Amino acid sequence: MGEGGAGRLRIGVLALQGDVAAHATALAEVGALPVPVRRPADLGDLAGLVIPGGESTTLSLLLSSSGIVEPLDALIAAGLPVLGTCAGLILLAREVVDGRPDQRSFGAMDIVVRRNAFGRQVSSFESDVVVAGCPGPPVRAVFIRAPVIEEAGPAVEVLAEIDTPMGCRAVACRQGAITVTAFHPELTTDRRIHEMFVSGIKTPHPHKIAIR
Repeated sequence: MGEGGAGRLRIGVLALQGDVAAHATALAEVGALPVPVRRPADLGDLAGLVIPGGESTTLSLLLSSSGIVEPLDALIAAGLPVLGTCAGLILLAREVVDGRPDQRSFGAMDIVVRRNAFGRQVSSFESDVVVAGCPGPPVRAVFIRAPVIEEAGPAVEVLAEIDTPMGCRAVACRQGAITVTAFHPELTTDRRIHEMFVSGIKTPHPHKIAIR
């Protein structure tokens, strides 16, 4: 990742856990320059960031041990555009109703989420989902130990919902520069979620942090 990108938006992919390579491929295919992010110095000069899926509690621990938490928290608060998928959604939520007490959350989006809402990995499934802002046919969404959004605040735009055993639940939302999906858009060849995220980045100027 990260070569031959003159004139392309530098979009970081948090590379601590999850399907980093698939997100990088998707970003490259929509014209962005994917940049792996493993340490604070990697956060410099980014126009946006993807927080991929994985195991949310493990990812929380890896974030803390990597030293990324504080600078990333500052960047998100300053308006860095972020796409969070599956575990990334959980990490960006205001509240995780069934999370561990020590689980990290950036609290960047006014949503309440439930982890593993559909059960274990054997209960993973695919579904056609209508996503606002994605013209054309429904998005084929891959749900793997997926969360759902139980509540969304007034500033949150619900982009997609599905019927679940718990009733209709949101599975994609946007609030300001933050977009989240409960599913894995990187695991199909449909690039509309990544394209929507990249095309929505308004500023040509990268976000910068002071690296200590």
